[in-house]
Amino acid sequence: QVQLVESGGGLVQAGGSLRLSCTASGRTFNNYAMGWFRQAPGKERECVAAIGRVGVRIYYADSVKGRFTISRDNAKNTVALQMNSLKPEDTAVYYCAADDSRIFYYTPEKYDYWGQGTQVTVSS
Repeated sequence: QVQLVESGGGLVQAGGSLRLSCTASGRTFNNYAMGWFRQAPGKERECVAAIGRVGVRIYYADSVKGRFTISRDNAKNTVALQMNSLKPEDTAVYYCAADDSRIFYYTPEKYDYWGQGTQVTVSS
């Protein structure tokens, strides 16, 4: 198993930036693809970005392309999400998740391990 802890959420004005970080402990970090997901009240959980085991394969949701950047440091067991030009519609609880399958997925049901989530609120 792997344990995931997110940090970096908070309140920011529209147009601002936040950086989320997720630290993993447990099994070998580079055995996992990593994803950042978010869930707003009344909405389904969605993947905003995902990154493959060695950082070559990357996925972004259309809604965040050009604004968010996912990165990972396998030496430090961390994955980060840099969020720029934030919009009120980015408000949600953001979750870090890990998947140990060999296929690169970006749907929530394929991810087995989840952090506790961190709130991101963007005010207009």
